[in-house]
Amino acid sequence: MGDEGAGAGRCARLDATHDPRRSTWVESADGHPDFPIQNLPLGVFSPPGGTPRAGIAIGEEIFDLRAAAAAGLFTGEAASAASAAEGASLNALMALGAGPRRAIRARVSDLLDADGSERLRVQALPGLIHPAHRCTLHLPAAIGDYTDFYAGIHHATHVGALLRPESPLPPNYKYSPIAYHGRASTVVVSGTGFRRPSGQRKPRGEDAPRFGPSQNLDFELELGIWIGPGNALGAPVPIAEAATRVAGFCLLNDWSARDIQGWEYQPLGPFLGKNFCTTVSPWVVTPEALQPFRCIAWPRGEDPPPLAYLADDADQRKGGLDIALEVSLSTLSMRDRGLRPERIALSTTRHLYWTVAQLVAHHASGGCRLRPGDLFGTGTISGPEPASFGSLLEITGGGRKPLALASGETRRFLEDGDEVVLSARAVREGFVSIGFGACTGRVMPAPR
Repeated sequence: MGDEGAGAGRCARLDATHDPRRSTWVESADGHPDFPIQNLPLGVFSPPGGTPRAGIAIGEEIFDLRAAAAAGLFTGEAASAASAAEGASLNALMALGAGPRRAIRARVSDLLDADGSERLRVQALPGLIHPAHRCTLHLPAAIGDYTDFYAGIHHATHVGALLRPESPLPPNYKYSPIAYHGRASTVVVSGTGFRRPSGQRKPRGEDAPRFGPSQNLDFELELGIWIGPGNALGAPVPIAEAATRVAGFCLLNDWSARDIQGWEYQPLGPFLGKNFCTTVSPWVVTPEALQPFRCIAWPRGEDPPPLAYLADDADQRKGGLDIALEVSLSTLSMRDRGLRPERIALSTTRHLYWTVAQLVAHHASGGCRLRPGDLFGTGTISGPEPASFGSLLEITGGGRKPLALASGETRRFLEDGDEVVLSARAVREGFVSIGFGACTGRVMPAPR
């Protein structure tokens, strides 16, 4: 396989790790919906009775990088990557950039190859493979900073239409990636429950606000972006280099208390309505794994072209991502009755107005220092039709048109006990499809 997609970062290319003919001796991996051998996402896990360490998801198993390094399975750049991943986070590995990351991906792919020359030796090593269901998954990185963008143009348009029907998009939207700085301390890994937040709310028709639990709790369907090599304070990242600063991707749910947010957001934007919890999936899907699923950026048509610092022809040709996104909802009643979660939204990352490289370049354009392990959210990724809306705010028209579930229940916004599951799948003819694993969070009652 030859080089492709220089505009996706000038660091990614197609190689043997993407070969659809490659299979693995790990029995659960071939045909796995998320983690075939063509994916190999990175994460942090604890085996039963063990301490946190770096691993790679393969089917329903986890490949232990610490055990592999101790067995002498890595040399060169792959050994450098494994050494950087010895701790309880991937920050040091993220800082190394594409070369070591690509090297360890290639080496692990060879080690797990069903036809690999070292198969018998590797299979015989103790402690190298752990059943995922027996392990505990952790946040993959120590997050120094978290920024949430607003790059889903359909979501921005729908929400704007609820608030400003005459002019849904703000005048800067098609010129500047919009974002707010979130709260890194409240980012949690998938499967972590959270308490319904409280704050000031001013119900319509009342003269003064009241304090109490949010009544309009919502989810947001987003793609998460993990930052790799950073930049010096005061040194912008050129758009042509911006994609090289990305270490990988995850799913992200930026939970939102719409009633709190609606009262407080003027003039400085989100605060308590957003800072109580953000959920991410535990596995970091690398830019290399996603290389076959690159696509053209949002076609601007008659929209203004990007300003020079955001303009790169190669990025416009191949800087987009083609990933199908899904939201499912499980209520307490559904679980009690043994009913499966119900899909309530299906969208795609093709609906992002700005590329990932543009988000990185804009974030650093004023001299902001980005650091390994920083986290970006793309903003809610909705499509143009109701079935593709990535939040209940859109699905229910601000709560005025309740969502009817197959269980017979309805939802304006989330209720206690509701569990939201985000999932994703990248599909392209001629390649093996890959996924992200689940991004799951459950609403618990507000503290008393």
